Amino acid sequence: MTQLETPIDAPKLGRKRDHSRDAEILEAALDVLADTGYAGMTVDMVAARAKAGKATLYRRWASKSELVIDAVACMKQIDPDFSKLPDTGSLRGDLVAMIKAPSIAEGERKMRVFAGVMSMISDAPELTESIHAAIVEPRMAVNRFLLQRAIDRGEIRADADVETLALVSQAMVSYRVLMLREPVTRDFLISVIDGVIIPAVRK
Repeated sequence: MTQLETPIDAPKLGRKRDHSRDAEILEAALDVLADTGYAGMTVDMVAARAKAGKATLYRRWASKSELVIDAVACMKQIDPDFSKLPDTGSLRGDLVAMIKAPSIAEGERKMRVFAGVMSMISDAPELTESIHAAIVEPRMAVNRFLLQRAIDRGEIRADADVETLALVSQAMVSYRVLMLREPVTRDFLISVIDGVIIPAVRK
């Protein structure tokens, strides 16, 4: 073996990457994305929010787009616990009981994250699946469950379009946040329940 040759199994030198703060950095990226949108977001902003060095981020993610794609993919995807959902005896009561300040704030934040990545979807189609899994499907699953339970107890029409109705409130929230740029309030959500969902399922 000549001096220029290197054994194939020779260990590579260099500092081992520390992934222990990845979750904090990705959460900070989502916060910045929700606040500024993708165009206004910088890696410096994320580093400052996460209290991490910019070099740390660039060692882990080569670009802003890679950081955002990972952040969206790692958004909390919590399977709803159907046994803990409200059971008031009426569909309206159940839907209204789901309206709580923390869930309203989190839902609005998710919509702003969604808005932030819209310009990236054509270049990174994998974002669509991540967004659906983290933002759309969990709430759809809850609405689907509440609607089906109302059908099973004979409260609403048996032929109600559960899949479409399960998406209505999220679609209207998305339009309000992304297009009208207005906050999501309890009054707004109740108006969707009373003005759209309940009339659509009434016998």
